[in-house]
Amino acid sequence: MKFLTKAAVILIVICSLHTTQAQAVKTQEDKLSLNNGTIDNQFEFVIRRSNSWQDYKTVKKTWLYALKVHTLDSLKAVHKNLADTKAVVNSQTKEISSLKASLADTQSTLSFTNEEKDNISLFGILMSKASYKMLMWSILAGLLALLLIFIYKFKGSNSATREAKHKLSEVELEFEEHRRNALEREQKVRRQLQDELNKQKP
Repeated sequence: MKFLTKAAVILIVICSLHTTQAQAVKTQEDKLSLNNGTIDNQFEFVIRRSNSWQDYKTVKKTWLYALKVHTLDSLKAVHKNLADTKAVVNSQTKEISSLKASLADTQSTLSFTNEEKDNISLFGILMSKASYKMLMWSILAGLLALLLIFIYKFKGSNSATREAKHKLSEVELEFEEHRRNALEREQKVRRQLQDELNKQKP
């Protein structure tokens, strides 16, 4: 009795599995359509719904024509998508080329700007900041040296001028003294001459 019960249960399980599998196949076949779904599903529809004769399948012409139209439409869509993709790729290639050219110009401008920033133009000659600073400090040192030489020379000339003025004033004083003495001697000689003339008068 137990054996029959077990066998019945196993038989019921197998039947339910077979029914479930058949329903799944039926549901899958219901999903297949000649006018909807992918090309693969449409081919599957034609293959499953076609009649079998020995090793051959007999297919309705209307189905083949419909399948042909759908396949050609799909191919046209694929070709259109491919053409659109090529157009997008070409457009993006041109844009990339333009961006590369723009990037090259920007990098060139940046390099020139960095070179200008790191260098200084003096009388149309481009030199580095270090060279410019060295040149400026050299010019400043040279001017300072010239100023010191000028001050030294000026002090020497000023001292010589003061000494020459002092000697000139001494000479002028001596000359004035000499002129006064000469004038006094001349007056004295005139008086003596006058006295002599007065003495010789009768």
